[in-house]
Amino acid sequence: MPNSLKHRRNTDQIKLSDSSILAMLIWQAELGIESQRRFCRFFVGLSHSRFNRRARQLLPLIYLIRHTLNQEVDLSGKILIIDSFPVPVCQPVRNYRVKIFHDIADIGYKATKKVYYYGFKVHAIVSDDGYLLDYAVTKASVHDAKETVELMNNAHPTNHYLLGDEGYLGKDLAAKLKQMSYVLWTPYRKNMQGAKKITIIN
Repeated sequence: MPNSLKHRRNTDQIKLSDSSILAMLIWQAELGIESQRRFCRFFVGLSHSRFNRRARQLLPLIYLIRHTLNQEVDLSGKILIIDSFPVPVCQPVRNYRVKIFHDIADIGYKATKKVYYYGFKVHAIVSDDGYLLDYAVTKASVHDAKETVELMNNAHPTNHYLLGDEGYLGKDLAAKLKQMSYVLWTPYRKNMQGAKKITIIN
């Protein structure tokens, strides 16, 4: 149990146990309800703000559970895949006027669509059969390669090969991953010599 949960105050006044909160979060995910406020309406007398606060307090425990599950999953494939996707919170025309999330979001660039957007970016590592090992949500401007090492450290996968797109090109990242016993595979950029080949950095 994380120390942040062990030393909480007023635990004797808690009406819902931690296990109940976790079960409700799992149920919300199973139902596909993205809005926590909407989910809370299913329950009589359940305060959305209190439920949200309790759920955030349990994040260290949720991370610990996910990490333990990662160690139990049979990742028989040799390749992991890393990628990111944008989470815009407004239309591009409002990029410089929007005020929501002003302290935790910013403007990023989606190269495949050649468009700037305001919001966040999700970075994720999955196995070749689709199992999600770890993920992170950052500001939109955070470069793909910046989150890679931390994600790999958190996931501790036994697989040794990591496949990424051009956003993960770079000798520095490849060198850091090599020190961690991982091999990074990325395609060449179109303007690079040998662009029709696959780059295998080892």
